[in-house]
Amino acid sequence: MRIVVDAMSGDHGPGVVIDGAVQAARDFGVEIILVGKEDALKTELARHHTQGLDIRIVHASEVVEMHEHTMAVKEKKDNSMSVGMRLLKHGEADAFVTPGNTGAALAAALFTLGRIRGIDRPAICSVWPASMTPAAFVDLGANTDPKPENLVQNALMGSLYAEHVLGIQRPRVGIVSNGEEEDKGSMVVRDTFKLLRSSPLNFVGNLEGRDIPKGKADVIVTDGFTGNVILKYTEGMLSFLVKFLRRQLTAGALGKIGLVLMIPGAILMLPSLLLLLPNVRRMRRTVDVREYGAALLVGIDGNVLIGHGRSDATSIRNSIRTAMRVVDGRIVERVKDGLQHMQIGLAA
Repeated sequence: MRIVVDAMSGDHGPGVVIDGAVQAARDFGVEIILVGKEDALKTELARHHTQGLDIRIVHASEVVEMHEHTMAVKEKKDNSMSVGMRLLKHGEADAFVTPGNTGAALAAALFTLGRIRGIDRPAICSVWPASMTPAAFVDLGANTDPKPENLVQNALMGSLYAEHVLGIQRPRVGIVSNGEEEDKGSMVVRDTFKLLRSSPLNFVGNLEGRDIPKGKADVIVTDGFTGNVILKYTEGMLSFLVKFLRRQLTAGALGKIGLVLMIPGAILMLPSLLLLLPNVRRMRRTVDVREYGAALLVGIDGNVLIGHGRSDATSIRNSIRTAMRVVDGRIVERVKDGLQHMQIGLAA
């Protein structure tokens, strides 16, 4: 398996991206193709012991910066995103990963790879980081003003992602609304409800905001505006809760005294605490967005994954792991087959 990594994009420069890519090559035995300015990448790669690892560099002379408009993709023909996606298009790689500008990545994917026939608008799909059970969330920001047909296509693609990447048989599909009743929500949501109810998908109805973390659905469907707001709010809330608990435990003189008094008891309980460590680590991974790394741009005719601009090395490593799972799940091929089966939005 060959994964192309856009090594020039993101907030932290090529050093952090290469750190994560080297970790992935070492941990997963995957071939990594780093795309970017060759001299800079060679300098960063020289910091690592790469003997025995399958890593190579493909030169791209330009970079689409995080602050630039999507038109930069057209203006900078030799940008690292487009060069990497051309490798994917020509069969020289199986997936492409970037921590770069989301709009630019979407534009480059449309220009270079195009949409899957029958998909009107691509969407961003990823694992939801705050649910009792794993769930696919779509759309996380690609399409802020969809039509009902677009949301049904998103439901299909999210369902296939949940089944073939997350391993959930016959995943339950729900749509985000402001009430459980069929007549709640915007006109788009209500029209989508009717279409989903008559589809072969395992549709379980509307999801209120409080239902999302309860595990009531395996596929959470919404428009890109709402999905992006929910995602960013959840990430901020998880970060807040960790900091809040840490601050409250050490707040004031009594809190500090309490922690000191707990130390002898903690030492006596050390064997029990060690037994709990695997559960604690598992819980931490569940709510850590870095664990999932990148989100899949579903509806594009190729495996394109977009990570956070602030991705660190751990996030890059896990983005590559997610890309490998997407390749194994053959999502693009399954979406094409699923569209034929459902006959949704097929081009004439």
